[in-house]
Amino acid sequence: MAPTLTTRTSKPVSPATAKQRMLKQLVCSDAPEQALRLRGFVRIAGVDEVGRGALFGPVVAAAVILPECMDTLAEAGLKDSKQLPREAREELDALVRGMALAVSVAEVDAATIDQVNIYQATRMVMHAAVQGLAVEPDHLLIDAMRLDHPCSQTKLIYGDALSLSIAAASVVAKVYRDALMRKLDEAHPGYGLASHKGYGTAEHRRALREFGPTALHRKTFAPVRATLQQAILGEQAVSNLLFNDMETGEWD
Repeated sequence: MAPTLTTRTSKPVSPATAKQRMLKQLVCSDAPEQALRLRGFVRIAGVDEVGRGALFGPVVAAAVILPECMDTLAEAGLKDSKQLPREAREELDALVRGMALAVSVAEVDAATIDQVNIYQATRMVMHAAVQGLAVEPDHLLIDAMRLDHPCSQTKLIYGDALSLSIAAASVVAKVYRDALMRKLDEAHPGYGLASHKGYGTAEHRRALREFGPTALHRKTFAPVRATLQQAILGEQAVSNLLFNDMETGEWD
C-alpha cells in the first residue's frame, strides 16, 4: 500500500501578529552601545517614545544615559516595554532610574499634536527629552527616528527590541505615561483610560460615541474626528428641524 501523504498548511496571520512574532525573536543587548564605544563615544543616550498611536493624551518620550556595564539590566530581562507586563516594567523602571547616569522625560499635549501632526510632535518630544538630560550626551541612539539636534546620533529600526539603552527609555516613558493615564481616568471617568491608556480599543470608541471627545482627545485622529463630525451633523439636523418648525408655525 502506498504511504498516505498529508500536507500541513499554516493559517494566515495578520501583519501585526507577524511583526510581534518577529520582534520576540530579536535579542535586546548592549551590542549597539559597545559598537559606539569602540568609536570613542562615552555618554550614549537611548531615546524612545510611547503614545504615538493613542487617541487621547500626550505623546511621551524618555532619554536615558546608562553606565557602560549594563549586565544587571540584561539579567533582569530588560527589553521593549510593550513586551513586558506592568509589574516587570515598574520594577525595571526603578532599576533603570537607580543606575542611570541621567534620565529625562518629556511630553507634548494633544492640542500641540493636533496643531503640528503626530510625526512632528514625536520629534519635538524626543528632542525635549534629550534637552532635559542633566548629563550632556555625546551620542543618541534613537528608535527609528532622527532629530534636529547637533549631537551625533544613530537611527536604529526596532531599537527598543535591540538596544538596552533604547529599551530603558521605552520602559521609563511607558511607566510614566501609563501612570498619567490612570490619573486622568479619575478626571475623565467612563472612557476606560486606566485599561487601554488612550488607545483606540473597541471600548474607547464606544465611549467616544456615547460621551463625545474630551479636551484631551486628539481631534485630528480619524476616530475622534469622525465622532466630532457626527456630532456636528446631529446638531445641524436638530437646527434644521427647529428652523423648519419656526417657518411653518408649528410651535406650542
